[in-house]
This record gives sequence, C-alpha cells and structure tokens, in this order.
Amino acid sequence: MNFEEKRKKLVNNLKNRDYPVLTKPEVIRAMLKVPRHVFVPKDAESSAYIDSPLSIGSGQTISAPHMNAMMCEYLKLEVGDKVLEVGTGSGYHAALCAELVAPKNSTNPGHVYTIERHEDLVKKAKVNLKETGYDNRVTVILGDGSLGYPEEAPYDKILVTAASPKKIPPPLRKQLKDGGILCIPAGSKGFGQDLYIIKKHGEDYNTKRITGVRFVPLIGKYGFES
Repeated sequence: MNFEEKRKKLVNNLKNRDYPVLTKPEVIRAMLKVPRHVFVPKDAESSAYIDSPLSIGSGQTISAPHMNAMMCEYLKLEVGDKVLEVGTGSGYHAALCAELVAPKNSTNPGHVYTIERHEDLVKKAKVNLKETGYDNRVTVILGDGSLGYPEEAPYDKILVTAASPKKIPPPLRKQLKDGGILCIPAGSKGFGQDLYIIKKHGEDYNTKRITGVRFVPLIGKYGFES
C-alpha cells in the first residue's frame, strides 16, 4: 500500500477545499512528513488517510486530519516553542507539533509535553513516537490533563484534544506564557461544543470562537466526571 501517495492526496485535498484548512507551508510540510498510518491500529491502516476520525481503543479517537491541520495552524506553532498537549491518544498530533517546533537539525528546538489518562494509550503512543523518530522531542506523561503539567510550565502553546466544560480549566490558563495561545474545544459532554482560541496578554485572556466541533470529553478534576 503506497502510504506516501495517499498522504500527498490527503494534503492536497485539505489545501484545495472550498474553505481550505491547510494553508501554512510549515504545517503542510509536517502533514506530509508525519506518517499517520503508524498512529492508527493495524486494521485501520487502509483508512489512515481518509479525512475522518478513527477509533484507537479505550473509547478514544484520533482526530480527523482536517482538525489536526486547523489546530496546528491556529496555534501558530514556531520552532523553539514549548508545547503542552492534553490528550495524547496515539501520539499523532504530538508528532505533528514536534515536527513544527523541533524539526531535525534545528538550532533552537522546542519540545512537546503530552498528557494522557489511559495507561494503555500512553504505552502505545511511546511506541509510535519511537518508531517514527519523535520520542526525543515528545515527553509522554500519564495523568490528569485537566491539571496541565506544572512541572514544565509556562508554555508557549497549549493544545487540548478533548472537550472541556464551558469553564476552561484554570490550570491550563495559568500555565500559559504571557503572549501564549491555548487551543481548546469546550461545551457539553457530547454535542454542543465549540473550538476556541485563547490568547494571554498579562492578566487578560482574549477568547475567540472558531467553529462547532465534536470531541471526546475531557475527564478529570477540571473536566467532566468519568
């Protein structure tokens, strides 16, 4: 199966939609570089480059590629950024972020810290990231993502891949650097969610709604109950 050709076709489709979600050269490069098929279950490999979410076990999903692209673009990831991701899943989005903030041979590489509450997914993500060569640029942590990861705070960018309640978890806001960006879906536990971009300016937070979305719920102290 020619995964590279499938990946190129997917990227071209995302670039050429009526409402393109993939426009930035650096994000296009990352989407072409990171092999999504490695991050999905073996029996789903043939569907890896369809623009659709896929089950990865433990009741979790890998987001549709258009959503990965959108979130990377809205975060404005740059080489050297320290990134926190909440919701590792299979590790694919963390790998995309790592490719953007710490491309090989960069003189000022950033780093991605990613938190997952399911131990089996943590193990799988570590294997996937090692297989694809991102394990030295991504640190995977088992824990409650709604608490953030204060050990490495503050972060230039924070990415949340599960929907929080309408009240954004205070630790995530607090762990953002001045001038930093938080990308998070929020709303109900099922339908009725929206994607938000939150920018921190001193003690102020500017919030912008992007579009309606549907993510698995963020479970934890500042998320929903399991």
